[in-house]
Amino acid sequence: MMPPASVTAPPVAPAAAGFDPDRLGRAVALARFYGAEGLLVLRGGQIVASLGDPAWKANIRSIRKSILSALIGIAAEEGRIFLGATLEQLGIDDREGLSPAEKQATVYDLLTARSGIMHPAGYESDWMKAIKPPRHAHAPGTRWTYNNWDFNALGTIYERATGRSIPEAFATLLAARLGMEDFAPEDASHIFSEESQHPAYPIRLSARDLARFGQLWLQDGAWEGRQLVPAPWVRLSVQPISDAGQDGAYGYMWWVCRDGVHYPGAILPRDSFSARGWGGHLLLVVPSLDLVLVHRAQTEVEPYRTVDKFALGRILAATLGSIAA
Repeated sequence: MMPPASVTAPPVAPAAAGFDPDRLGRAVALARFYGAEGLLVLRGGQIVASLGDPAWKANIRSIRKSILSALIGIAAEEGRIFLGATLEQLGIDDREGLSPAEKQATVYDLLTARSGIMHPAGYESDWMKAIKPPRHAHAPGTRWTYNNWDFNALGTIYERATGRSIPEAFATLLAARLGMEDFAPEDASHIFSEESQHPAYPIRLSARDLARFGQLWLQDGAWEGRQLVPAPWVRLSVQPISDAGQDGAYGYMWWVCRDGVHYPGAILPRDSFSARGWGGHLLLVVPSLDLVLVHRAQTEVEPYRTVDKFALGRILAATLGSIAA
């Protein structure tokens, strides 16, 4: 299994990679029909199919959280971050103040979106705001809620523990080592808000650079003979820790397939997992098929052309259905 040296190289023929060319062509056409800005399908680290410009950079939205998971895994291995540390021990608070009970949430609780802390957070979508229960309704560790407060506060914890900003850490520990072709330092930043003292950390990536990150996870954190992220962390991060309903399950800031459930309208291999961003940004990894898939949506300039999860389910079903028996 070799990492992709460059997706600008000639792609491998679908038939040579075990795909039915006609059915794969129909899957790509389906993605185009639903308004995809880009699509990359890799098998064995080689491009099998593509749509759009693989060098086009866009905000990866919440896929940023899976990238932070990688950085935290590296820091945990170095002994800089302890998953059992509480917010009280770490001196983490926020503008409205955290209660004594909330301060007992651990790094692990935040990493798995189980902190129970429903303090206002920056960079939240309307959907995230709608699903948040009332403040103080659930004790730490007792309920899963996809919550930007957890993810943003983790960024603060990471930066304090390591002395490195997330943009700097991503650029040096991942982007440079993976040979990302299109990433530039200004593509990662912080966004501050009035609601919370913990900023978001958006990142802009191209499809081919995002594919490299997916390939890294497929390869248990190894890249060209070097272990960039500890293999045990990679495996732990994609365990189905919390039931996420129709989306499957949730691990360490990764979405995880649960008994085939991951996207509506598609039955995925049980070992599938994904990183997802608002509007139709998707990085899907299927180790048993040696497959990485990247889907991009036009959410950079209004009018946006979003692709919902039902369309993505159809695209995934068609793509995986094109693999020859």
